[in-house]
Amino acid sequence: MNRTLALYLVLLLLLLVAPFMVYPVLVMKILCFALFACAFNLLLGFTGLLSFGHAVFLGAGGYIAGYTMLRWGLTPELGLLAGIAAAAILGAVFGLVAIRRQGIYFAMITLALAQMVYFFCLQAPFTGGEDGLQGVPRGKLFGLLDLQPAPGHGEYVIYYVVLVIFLLGFGLIYRTVHSPFGQVLKAIRENEPRALSLGYDVDRYKLLAFILSAALSGLAGATKTLVLGFATLTDVHWQTSGEVVLMNLVGGVGTILGPVIGAGVIVALQNELADKVGPWVTVIMGAIFVVTVLLFRRGIVGEIAARLKGK
Repeated sequence: MNRTLALYLVLLLLLLVAPFMVYPVLVMKILCFALFACAFNLLLGFTGLLSFGHAVFLGAGGYIAGYTMLRWGLTPELGLLAGIAAAAILGAVFGLVAIRRQGIYFAMITLALAQMVYFFCLQAPFTGGEDGLQGVPRGKLFGLLDLQPAPGHGEYVIYYVVLVIFLLGFGLIYRTVHSPFGQVLKAIRENEPRALSLGYDVDRYKLLAFILSAALSGLAGATKTLVLGFATLTDVHWQTSGEVVLMNLVGGVGTILGPVIGAGVIVALQNELADKVGPWVTVIMGAIFVVTVLLFRRGIVGEIAARLKGK
C-alpha cells in the first residue's frame, strides 16, 4: 500500500474514534479550524498570496449562517449554504480589489478591508455587536437528522456531520491542488511573470483561488457556528487571521496535511492553556510563531517529509 494512502487511512480511523476518546466539541472545533487553515493554505501555500484578513470570511460565514437559522428559521443545510454564498461574494469583492497588488501591498489591502468588515459587524444590529450572535439552534439536517444532543448519544450525531463536512472540504482542496488548475496556481506562486508569458490569465486564476478559499473559509465558519451555537467578533478579528497564519506555519505551508496538524496543535494548546495562563496564551502563541520561523521553517509536516527524503 502507498505510504501516503496508509497515512490518510490512519488519520481517518483516528477521526472516526476521536469522539469516544476526547471531548467531541473540542475535536469539532479543531476540524472547523483545520478546514479554515486548509482553505487559507490554498491561497498562501499554493498560490503565494498572503492575506492578513482571512478571518473575515470565517466570520461572515458564521454570522450569516447563524442569522438565517436563528431569525429566518432555515434548516442547517440551507444555513451552511447561505454562509458559503456570503463568504464567496465577499471573497469576490475583496479579490477584485486586492489581486492587482502583490506582496505586502496585497496583505495590507486585505487587512484594511477586513477591518472595515470588523467595524461593520461591531455596529450592525443583526450581529449582536460586542455580545455576538447567541442562541443559534442546530435544528434538523434535511428535516430528518436531529443535531441536538440526545440522551445516550451525546454529541456523536453532529460530530460525524462535521467530520463529513471537513472531509468533503478537504477532498475538494486536495483535488484542486492536484488538478491542472492547481498546477497553474503553483506556477503563479513560483514565477508569476513566467506564467503570464505562457499566456495564462494570472489575475483570473488568482481571483478564482481567492473566491474558492473564501467560500471554504465561510463553510468552516458556518459549521463552527452550528456546533457552538454562536458567532462573535472574535471570528472576524485580525488576531484570528494571525492564528490561521500560525497554524499553517506550524503544520507546514504548501503541504496538504500541514494545516490540519497545525490547527490541531494550536487549538489544543489554546484549549489547555486558556484556564491556566489566561491572557498569556497570546504571548505563548507569539513565542511558538518566533520559534517556528527561526528553527522549523518548513513546519511539522514539511520537516518530516524532508527528513524522509533525506534532505
